[in-house]
Amino acid sequence: MIFGRVKPLDAILATAERKSLHRTLGWFQLTLFGIGCVIGTGIFVLTAAGAQKAGPGLMLAFAIAGAICIVAALCYAEIAAMIPVAGSAYTYTYSTMGELLAWTVGWALILEYAVAASAVAVGWSGYFSGTILNQFLGIHLPAWLSAAPLALGGAPGGFINLPAVLIAGLITWLLMIGTTESARVNAVLVAIKVVALTAFIALTLPSESFDAGKFNPFLPAGVFGGFGTGVGAVGAAATIFFAYVGFDAVSTAAEETKNPQRNVPIGLIGSLLFCTVFYILVAAGAIGTIGGQPIMGPNGIPFPTGSEELARQCALPQYADALVCSNEALAHVLRAIGWSKVGNMLGIAAFLALPSVILILMFGQTRIFFVMSRDGLLPERLSTVHPKWKTPHVVTALTGVGVAFAAAFLPVGQLADIANAGTLYAFMMVAIAVMILRRTARDHKRDFRTPALWLVGPLTIVGCVFLFFNLPSAAMLVLPIWGAIGLVIYFAYSRAHSHVGRGIVDSGEPLDPPLH
Repeated sequence: MIFGRVKPLDAILATAERKSLHRTLGWFQLTLFGIGCVIGTGIFVLTAAGAQKAGPGLMLAFAIAGAICIVAALCYAEIAAMIPVAGSAYTYTYSTMGELLAWTVGWALILEYAVAASAVAVGWSGYFSGTILNQFLGIHLPAWLSAAPLALGGAPGGFINLPAVLIAGLITWLLMIGTTESARVNAVLVAIKVVALTAFIALTLPSESFDAGKFNPFLPAGVFGGFGTGVGAVGAAATIFFAYVGFDAVSTAAEETKNPQRNVPIGLIGSLLFCTVFYILVAAGAIGTIGGQPIMGPNGIPFPTGSEELARQCALPQYADALVCSNEALAHVLRAIGWSKVGNMLGIAAFLALPSVILILMFGQTRIFFVMSRDGLLPERLSTVHPKWKTPHVVTALTGVGVAFAAAFLPVGQLADIANAGTLYAFMMVAIAVMILRRTARDHKRDFRTPALWLVGPLTIVGCVFLFFNLPSAAMLVLPIWGAIGLVIYFAYSRAHSHVGRGIVDSGEPLDPPLH
C-alpha cells in the first residue's frame, strides 16, 4: 500500500506539455539567478547561531552544507526539467512512490515553508530592533516585547517577539489583498544584499582588528559534536543549510535554458560554489575581527543555541559584545571595529530585503496547499478564492497565524533547525525519485540528465540523512511528530477524497479502473 496510488506520469507531463517556454537562458544568467536566490536570509541571521555551534569551524560548516547542496541540486535539475509543473518534491514523489509518501513530503514542505518564514521574521526583528529602533531612533524596545520567553530559549525577561509578529501579519495582509513583488523590485533587493555583504568582506578581512589568533582553536567543539547535540562543524552545517535553500529555483529554470545539459550544471554548481566561498569569507571576516568562540558549558560542550542557559550567559557583561550573542551579527561586527555607519547601512539592507523573503516563503506554502487541494488531499474550501481580492485568503490567513505564532515564541536558531528537518527530508525524496524514474521512465524526454547519478543520487541521500542526524534532538523529533499528525489527517480525510483514488487525473480522463 505504501507505494500505491502513483499519479500517472503521462498525465502530469500532459499538463506540462501545454506550456511552451522559450529557451533564452545561458549559463551566466543561470549563475546570477542562483546567486540571487541563495544569498539572503541565512547569512544575515544565522552567523551567530552557527558560531555558537562550531566557533571558527563555521567556515568548514559552510563548505559541508554547500557540498551537500551541490549534489542535491543536480538531482533536482533532472527531475525539474523532466516534470516542470507546480508542487516541487511533492509532485515528483507522487509520480514515482505513490500518494502516501507524496503526502508525507507535501506535509513536510508545509512545515518547512511556515517555519522558515518564522525564522526570517525573527531575524528581521533583530535588525529592526537593533538598527532602526536603537541606532536611528534611540528607542530601546524592552526585552518582554522583543524576545521569546526564556523558557523557550529566548532572552531573560522575554515574553513575545512583537516586531516578528507584526512583520508576519503585514506580509500576510499583503498576500491576502493580492500585492506581489515584481521581478524588478526583487532584483534591486538582491543587489542590495550582495553589495552589503561585499562591503562587509572588504571592511573586515583587511581590518587592523583582524587577528589570525582568533581562529584558535579552530574546532572548539570538534567536527562531530555527538548525536542529537547539534554542535560541532557538522551540527553547524545542519543549521546553516538554511542559508542555501533557494537553489531549487535554479533547477526549475531548466526548461527555459539553452543547451541545458551544459548550462544547468554550470549555473547550479557555479552559483553554489560562489555562495559557499562568499559565506566562508563573511564568516572569516566576522570571526577574525571580534572573535567567534562559542560559550562553553561546564561539560566542555557549547551551550545549545536558543537554550535558556545560553540566554543567561549572553545577559552577563563579559559576553555583551560576543558575536554568538548578537541578534544582528554582521551589523554588530562592523560597529565593533569602528564602521558604525556602514554597519547601520547593512542593518538597513537586511531590514529592507528580508520581508521579501518572508513573502516568497509564505507564497510558496500557499502553492503547496493549492496543489494538494487540487489533488483532493486537502479540503477545497481551504483554497477558496476571495471574490474581491482574487487570492486564497483562507489558507493565507491560516499560514499567517502559524508563522506569527512560531515567530513570537521561538528563537531563530531553533526555527532554522526545524525548517531544515523538513527540507532535508524533501531533498532526500527527490534524489530517490530521480533514481526511480531512470528505471520506470527510461524513454521520457529529459532536457538534463544528472551526471553519474549512480554516485550523485546516493550521495544526496546519505548527505541529507547525515545532516538530519546532526540536528539537535528536539528538531529531529519535530519532523516525526508533525508527520504522525499528518498521517492521522491523511487516513481520516485525504485518502477517501483523493482524486487519484477516485479515478480523476489532471488530463481530465478517468483512470480505468479507479485506484483504491
